[in-house]
Amino acid sequence: MKKSLIVSVVQQACGEDRQTNLALSIAKIHEAAASQADLVVLPELHLDPYFCQNEDVIHFELAQPIPGPTTELLSQLAKQLKIVIVSTIFERRTAGLYHNTAVVFDKDGSMVGKYRKMHIPDDPAFYEKYYFTPGDLGFKPIETSIGKLGVLICWDQWFPEAARLMTLAGAELLIYPTAIGWDKKDALDEQQRQLDAWITIQRAHAVANGIPVIACNRIGFEKAPDSDSGIEFWGNSFIAGPQGEFLIRSDESTNELLTCTLDGSRSERVRQIWPYLRDRRIDDYADLTKRFID
Repeated sequence: MKKSLIVSVVQQACGEDRQTNLALSIAKIHEAAASQADLVVLPELHLDPYFCQNEDVIHFELAQPIPGPTTELLSQLAKQLKIVIVSTIFERRTAGLYHNTAVVFDKDGSMVGKYRKMHIPDDPAFYEKYYFTPGDLGFKPIETSIGKLGVLICWDQWFPEAARLMTLAGAELLIYPTAIGWDKKDALDEQQRQLDAWITIQRAHAVANGIPVIACNRIGFEKAPDSDSGIEFWGNSFIAGPQGEFLIRSDESTNELLTCTLDGSRSERVRQIWPYLRDRRIDDYADLTKRFID
């Protein structure tokens, strides 16, 4: 990783109109570039409302190929602004085969890699198994001019195995584009527990692996189709250092660009005093490949 890296997170609302959402994303990318950022991360599926609140075949019309119109636009933007961009797109691979896919563009505009979401949830209001085929590209960091990026997506953030495998493959940053929130009918204390758990698990990935973590979430209430219910996306995007410390953090409701500077040498210093990779008992971890130990 570069000795000093300026990174930005776009926290934004995603309304019904794709062009409005994209225009906001682009405006924030320009803002990041004006701050001399090397990297800018956009929320999960930032082009559209979170359509997985119900199961409806009409939503497949939102999918697009990669390469496609959005990747072409972001490629040109990355080249124009000389900035690395991480976007997440509803990918149409072929008829009947779709993925939730992160795409990374380098400073020269080249599409240097993609990651297809591996863990697919199926919970009330998060019916992603209906839309997304589990990823088949594995946990492989994406090589860029600023370093190796371990890009994962939302539900992946709850699985320490994903963070560890990215780290073992050489990732120097863990990046989580996200669309997560709560049901407004949940009690306030339950909402707080959910938010605290989300923040804690990702900070723990930074600690356990000795590398920074970037968590990028959307904001705003999105009503479920044909229902009075919906999801209040809780924002709270943040960037944490290699000991899990907050470097910068947003609130629950602001369209905002978060920007901070990472010390590229600090991960190595932290790993020297907390050498978890050295002390792993790899000779006794075979049972991790089992679903359950009976």
